[in-house]
Amino acid sequence: MWKKVNKIADDIRLKIPYVPKAGIILGTGLSRMADEIQQSTALSYGGIEGFPLTSVAGHTGRLIFGELGNKKVMVMQGRVHSYEGISMQDMVLPIRVMHRLGIELLILTNASGGINPSLEIGDLMVVKDQINLMNSNPLIGKHDQRFGDRFPDMSQVFDRNIISKVQRIALKNHIPLKSGILAAVTGPTFETRAEYAYIRYLGADAVGMSIIPEAIAARQLNLPCCAVTIISDLGVPDKMTKVSHEEVQQASGKSAPYLTLLIKKLLEEW
Repeated sequence: MWKKVNKIADDIRLKIPYVPKAGIILGTGLSRMADEIQQSTALSYGGIEGFPLTSVAGHTGRLIFGELGNKKVMVMQGRVHSYEGISMQDMVLPIRVMHRLGIELLILTNASGGINPSLEIGDLMVVKDQINLMNSNPLIGKHDQRFGDRFPDMSQVFDRNIISKVQRIALKNHIPLKSGILAAVTGPTFETRAEYAYIRYLGADAVGMSIIPEAIAARQLNLPCCAVTIISDLGVPDKMTKVSHEEVQQASGKSAPYLTLLIKKLLEEW
């Protein structure tokens, strides 16, 4: 894996003129945030040998390089998921490539289902901790010390200082922002009523199908990381309705401007 990561990073370096300082992954319905990037250069995932390809609607499948919030950034328009038949190791390969390219901050986003009764569709939630219910871990397998410790500490997956900064920025710019714990399952099915109740009982406020493997890889690399999810549907008993992937995309798209502003301001102050 180390050789593969290095080769991909070397290939990308030949196509971009600078070292990105921050990496951003855009989740379902959030690809249009890339329109805010200035002086941008786009690379298709398919044009990068060895880079995992996404097949999910709403995930464009491009790397965008440019400036956002006065910082050089590398933005992924879409990610791969376990339910696409992708291994955990390939799911986190982009994180390792970003790190090799020099990023010093990782920002993760996605859409998730709210299971805390205080959450509503369209809410932004900064993730303060996570629960892995994906029945796997990207660090399983032969260990390579060059990626970090075999047994990384997970007591602070998401950087507390960055979370505090995100909360201050939201308050200052009148951006409604909640905070909570995110759980992740493999998907692709949405959760049953019993599963929503079970995940809530475990202590989660929202549940999605991504972010957590990427955050684990970042923690192993000792890469500062923060995550913000958009609540795109509800798993609360008296608020639960039939949900589709298209509706998730629409809900995410409506809240995307708030998330874009939040990330831009974070980069400006970081």
